Amino acid sequence: MTAVSTAPDTVVRSSRLPELPRSRATLLLLSGTAVLSLVLIFTTVDPWLDQAGMLVGGFDVHVYRDGAWKIVHHHPLYTEQTHRGLYYTYTPFSTLIFLPILAVPWAAVTNTFLVLNLCVLYVCVLLCWRVLGYRLTGRLALISALLTLTCAFLEPVRSTLYYGQINLVLMGLVLWGFSRAPGSRLRGIGVGLAAGIKLVPLFFVAQFVVLRQWRAAVVASITFGATIVVAAAVLRSDSRQYWTHTFFESDRIAPDTMPANQSIRGVIAHITDRQAPVWLWLLIAVPVAIAGLWVAAELNRRGDVLLGVTVAGLTSCAVSPFAWNHHWVWFVPLLIDLVNRAQSQARWWWAAAGLYVAVGAWAYHWNDRWVVTGWFLFPPSWPISPILLNCYVIVYAVILGCLITRILRTRPVSKSAAT
Repeated sequence: MTAVSTAPDTVVRSSRLPELPRSRATLLLLSGTAVLSLVLIFTTVDPWLDQAGMLVGGFDVHVYRDGAWKIVHHHPLYTEQTHRGLYYTYTPFSTLIFLPILAVPWAAVTNTFLVLNLCVLYVCVLLCWRVLGYRLTGRLALISALLTLTCAFLEPVRSTLYYGQINLVLMGLVLWGFSRAPGSRLRGIGVGLAAGIKLVPLFFVAQFVVLRQWRAAVVASITFGATIVVAAAVLRSDSRQYWTHTFFESDRIAPDTMPANQSIRGVIAHITDRQAPVWLWLLIAVPVAIAGLWVAAELNRRGDVLLGVTVAGLTSCAVSPFAWNHHWVWFVPLLIDLVNRAQSQARWWWAAAGLYVAVGAWAYHWNDRWVVTGWFLFPPSWPISPILLNCYVIVYAVILGCLITRILRTRPVSKSAAT
């Protein structure tokens, strides 16, 4: 249940937006979940444990920093190794975005980006409420802060915070675009910029097309094209290397069989224990992408704009050639949507609790020095290991299946059919 009518051609002035219903029970419950999440984060894993503790991460943000350092010092971006022997995999344009990281002292990069990501997570939560149609108030800001702390325990979010990943920033850009009025000239810019940094958000251009929001689709495409042109003008050699070679090296990221590959292609690899055949992946992923876009369009038509963009975000993860576990930060707006529905129907609290359990950063201690978080990294010897290993895709399949069933059951009957 959304706060206001959010039909595609409806524009609601900010001063007329309703407030989130006042509920002491909601405030107490979210206060409890916020405290619970903080306790779990800092007690299930020693925060200073090497390669696992929340306060000693920053692996990926240092890769970003090294990428920015390379272009400043005229080193090849894609053929030389970066932090800890990894190769840079993002677009050339992304390094221009990461240049400000060089201004942060090396020893402070990890904690600086951790704080920045927490702030971005808070902004994402606020944007979710804006897409739902609520007016920003002090109470909503407080509830958003509690939800930010609650969402920090969701495994994709915890991993994004721990590694210093860019996922929350990309999601924020997309949500900002969808928080604009459907006819706004700025609606597609966020998607275009996000795609310019990392290609996966291009999926939302397809969503604009399915929604027949042609202006947004064109603006997003032009913005994405502009990122390529700007990068090519500044980084000619690296851009040529990326778009003619690196872009096609699918094995550059990691083997499909990695447990952290939470995508349809990863499921195939996990089941067969070998690299997934491209034809088989496409045979499954293409229909799933079409189904996801159809569901997102139907939800948008019914006024469930946030749920629609969330489904599109989750679908983009599922059908990607490789989706790291931390890409699934789109569980955050799903949780916000469930909390919103729980304001009018308390049963949705159970759905929110189920999501929290299913995608939480639960820890397994192999020994004192080796601790993992996330169901997909739990012992493969367990009888339910095939389910845990592919948990995010399974959760997505359940969500998509439930939404398809709901849409088909509640589709309006035409007058001709009724007679």
